[in-house]
Amino acid sequence: MTTEAGSHLNRPADQPYRVGFLLIENFTLIALATAVEPLRMANQLAGTELYSWELLTAEGEPARASDGITLLPDASVHDDHRFDMVIVVAGIDVTHSFSRTEVSWLKQMARRHVLLGAVCTGAYVLASANLLDGHSCSAHWECLEALQEGFPRVQTNNRLFTVERERMTCTGGTVPMHMMLAFLARRHGRELSNAISHMFVCDRVREESEQQPMPLHQRLACAQPKLAEAAQLMEANIEEPIELQELATLAGISRRQLERLFLKHLGCTPSRYYLRVRLSRARRLLKQTSSSIVEIASMCGFVSATHFSRCYRKTMGRAPKYERTEVYSSDADGAGMADTMASLPSSSRQALRRARTEPTYGTFEGQPEDTASG
Repeated sequence: MTTEAGSHLNRPADQPYRVGFLLIENFTLIALATAVEPLRMANQLAGTELYSWELLTAEGEPARASDGITLLPDASVHDDHRFDMVIVVAGIDVTHSFSRTEVSWLKQMARRHVLLGAVCTGAYVLASANLLDGHSCSAHWECLEALQEGFPRVQTNNRLFTVERERMTCTGGTVPMHMMLAFLARRHGRELSNAISHMFVCDRVREESEQQPMPLHQRLACAQPKLAEAAQLMEANIEEPIELQELATLAGISRRQLERLFLKHLGCTPSRYYLRVRLSRARRLLKQTSSSIVEIASMCGFVSATHFSRCYRKTMGRAPKYERTEVYSSDADGAGMADTMASLPSSSRQALRRARTEPTYGTFEGQPEDTASG
């Protein structure tokens, strides 16, 4: 961990440490579970109530997870609470899933010097409350652009999790477990933390300094390091794209070699791949920020909004302005999709419908399984 997380790490061990989990609509269930379970296991192994926790929503209403499962909370934010730590649990479509009530309550908790945390995309909610200004923070990679563009005073990073001055933030999936294990290690020592990881059949506790895996270039890093380096350079230079010759030089190969690597392992030219990278970022910005199309075109390296719109429509199959609508047209749905949706169980059907507002919806193109070969 980088710094102490406030005074709460030194709380007397004979008093249960009280944790509130604020559930934001469309939260990811795996992020909640992996944050709560280490606390449960700490109590089980210690044979005493080291920790207590409650699930909260803005008005005490049931909260629906991104997979369609609904949870009944223990309380609302309006009830009287004495938490030592509050963790915001968010998930898909985070920019539209929280309310002023939740933001105001989080500010109130901050004034009480409650340790504030966030898992998955929850950092966006804390940032919206101006509670991450001047802080380093971690968040799921899909949410980073929205944080960077919307909150320039927040110091985003690509680490798995970050603990700094009464703030704990982390990426998604199973990473909350590792953040909580690190927190428990600081409060109780490594012996308890290691025992919890053994109970969860976790063969390695990940460190805060580790980077979260990013799409594609991480998968190629071992077997195709030059290709991975080129892809990473593209992702890092979107607003001002690099010429292919310079890109090849920076990667330490010729332009011809660069083209062969992309064609062999990704089935497209470097220029085509670079365009997809820029348009994918544009898609996330369209869905997650209020920036204008002109601004997004500039952020993604296009010379004009007209050129951007033309490329976007040709590649993505719809004009940029339609990416901001939550309901797709019947033409985009297609009869086949409607039949498939009707046959799904209700919870999965609702989850799929909600996921259609996400930047990654429908973007999987069946990349070859053997990208690491040859």
